[in-house]
Order: sequence, then structure tokens, then C-alpha cells
Amino acid sequence: MEVRRDVFQAIADPTRRAILTLLAAQALTPGAIADNFNSSRQTISKHIQILAECRLLKSRSDGREIYYQLNPQKLKDVAEFIDMFRELWEKRLDNLDNVLKQMQKNKH
Repeated sequence: MEVRRDVFQAIADPTRRAILTLLAAQALTPGAIADNFNSSRQTISKHIQILAECRLLKSRSDGREIYYQLNPQKLKDVAEFIDMFRELWEKRLDNLDNVLKQMQKNKH
């Protein structure tokens, strides 16, 4: 399946994040996923399609049923990207903390 959507836009939606959380525990059919929401099956199906297009989900067929499961590698890629910024800001905040401590020492 061709990736046409941005993974960050996909995970920005709270319903799609909830779907990812459900699928972290076990593979489910679209109907079983939809049973966990007050939205229509068509709406949930669209959310699943977006997540699959971003490769956040994997699918497998079992007879006539399609099961979706979380693609942990794609989430790992997202986490690694975000970690770059977390590390950068942690260093900056540590530096700011050191400056403030030094200013406090010099004040006394």
C-alpha cells in the first residue's frame, strides 16, 4: 500500500490514537474495533484506512476476516524522531537550570 498520508497527522487524531491503543493489545477485525466506539463503522473504517496508509497498522486475512494489528516498527520510527527533540530540550533545560543555580550562588 502506498503511503499517502503523514504519520504525524494520523496520530494527531484522538480516535486513531485510541485505535492504536486497542491494537497494541491484540489484532482485531474492523467490526471489533468499531464496537469500542460510538462512531459509525464507516467512520472507524476510514480511521483504519488512514492508519494503514501510514503503515501504523499491519493487516492479515484469516478466511473472510481481516485482522489489523499495530506495526510497532513504524511507531518506533516515530518515537526515535521525537526523541531527538526530547534530548535537545532536556539539554537546554539542564543548561538553564545550571545558569539559574549559578545566578542563585552569585546572589548570596
